[in-house]
Amino acid sequence: MPTMEYFSIDSLEETHSSLSNKYKNLQEKHLKLNMSRGIPCKEQLNLSNSLLEALDSHDYISANDIDCRNYGILDGLPEIKALCAELLEVNPQEIIVAGNSSLMLEYDLITKAMLHPLPEKATPWSKLPKIKFLCPSPGYDRHFSICADLGIEMIPIKYHSDGPDMDMVEKLVAEDTSIKGIWCVPKYSNPTGITYSDTVVKRLATMPVKAPDFRIFWDNAYAVHHLSNTPDKLLNILSLCKQANHPNRVFIFASTSKITFPGSGIAMVASSEENIAWLKKLTSVQTIGPDKLNQLRHLRFFKDCAGIEAHMQRHAAILAPKFKLVLNTLQEHFGDTPAISWSNPHGGYFISLNTPPGCAKKVVEKVAAAGVVLTPAGATFPYGLDPEDRNIRIAPTYPPLEELKQAMELLVLSLKLVIIEQELARRKQ
Repeated sequence: MPTMEYFSIDSLEETHSSLSNKYKNLQEKHLKLNMSRGIPCKEQLNLSNSLLEALDSHDYISANDIDCRNYGILDGLPEIKALCAELLEVNPQEIIVAGNSSLMLEYDLITKAMLHPLPEKATPWSKLPKIKFLCPSPGYDRHFSICADLGIEMIPIKYHSDGPDMDMVEKLVAEDTSIKGIWCVPKYSNPTGITYSDTVVKRLATMPVKAPDFRIFWDNAYAVHHLSNTPDKLLNILSLCKQANHPNRVFIFASTSKITFPGSGIAMVASSEENIAWLKKLTSVQTIGPDKLNQLRHLRFFKDCAGIEAHMQRHAAILAPKFKLVLNTLQEHFGDTPAISWSNPHGGYFISLNTPPGCAKKVVEKVAAAGVVLTPAGATFPYGLDPEDRNIRIAPTYPPLEELKQAMELLVLSLKLVIIEQELARRKQ
């Protein structure tokens, strides 16, 4: 898209009229597409259908002679712990395997820290005058919702190409004891697609902090969600924290929500043995044990990490063409537009689009008016406030390719219209 300064007002108005007609034609198709969240498509869900048949009426005893129909085993079946520990590169005694939602584990863990002192015997967070979390942005909106719900003040942290602005992070945590946590989606980050560099991971693990009960909430949701045969590599932060004599600093989260069935998967949290013991003790008050039949079902389905890897290659075969379509469309229409940029992720579920300042909300509204729902503009920032009104999260996974093509046509049209309208308004002031 050529730079607007080279167009006369008449040319801009003529182009706007032509694009508006195309937009109206799309409106008349009465599209009803929802791209607001990273939802697996039906083809992806079908990959796991045999999970429903992984157990029969006689298969309910685990390898450790545990009757999975009954109570107990608070931290998960030993075999599933071993599999998930290998997946996250931790020891089995450093992990709890629970129900289907890592987000619920995150919310629950922070609530526990609000009510009970962490192993450092510090004051429960709810009894302190103020609690703050660092929030690399654009980031995962549901992390920010947890903070908002629990009354935790959020401090936005800018992203660089290799992760959060560590100069800013290090300065803040070294000075302020009320900063108790930082949210991180370290691999194929939501929505930027960034994988944290070795330098960033090492600095997070080793940095001096003023609050002894400071925690890194390491949401490794896309650990195995690669789009190619050359996946990004991520350092093991728990090992680095141990080496730096900060073994309790990190909680690692993951799940099979986008691996098998989002509503019927398994979730896990890993950390130091001391943190895990603290968490198990408090969890024992609220449950006697997880759904072990579902854990056994996943064991039968995957068998081992090689089984997970093969399964994820089948996911990638479905998703890679969708990401390619989005990226090619953006390149075709905006490759020569310096004010517009986007991520080119090697995995994960999202593409992050940055419009010229002041455009994102209007674009999302215009797209919605023609039948395509995107994530609300601003949602990827704390309090829903994108300071430049630039970021749009694109979730290409759910629609079929033909519908995704229509949605991208609409997004491109809407963005061009908003840019021209913005330029016309500026010139007519």
